[in-house]
Amino acid sequence: MFNQKKDRIKPFQVDQQEINTIIGDGFEIKGEVSGVKAIRIEGSIIGNVRIETAVILGEKGLVEGDLIAGSAIIFGTVKGNVKASRLEIKKSGRVEGNIETEIVEIELGAKYNGKLQMKNEADTVLDIAS
Repeated sequence: MFNQKKDRIKPFQVDQQEINTIIGDGFEIKGEVSGVKAIRIEGSIIGNVRIETAVILGEKGLVEGDLIAGSAIIFGTVKGNVKASRLEIKKSGRVEGNIETEIVEIELGAKYNGKLQMKNEADTVLDIAS
């Protein structure tokens, strides 16, 4: 009856990404953080985060700046804009800023305050290098 897509969106699996860097609880970094491999943030970053693959922001994690990544899972707080091809905001997550993404999943209980701009895959070019 309804046109169903044959290509279903598969859930993002954290274990599919090799986490190369962990910023632990109690650590605070001031300045821009950039890289290619996946990162898990349990501490605080005061500055922009630009990661080509994946960012996992833990429940105690805080980013005060823009977060730009191929994909992002947010359990903690982002005070800035988020740009990712794929974004998940978990129930403990909070985003205070605009979001630009192709795919978004916001769990019941998550907090989000800003504008949401959905992009088509062909329209999205993540400018990670600059």
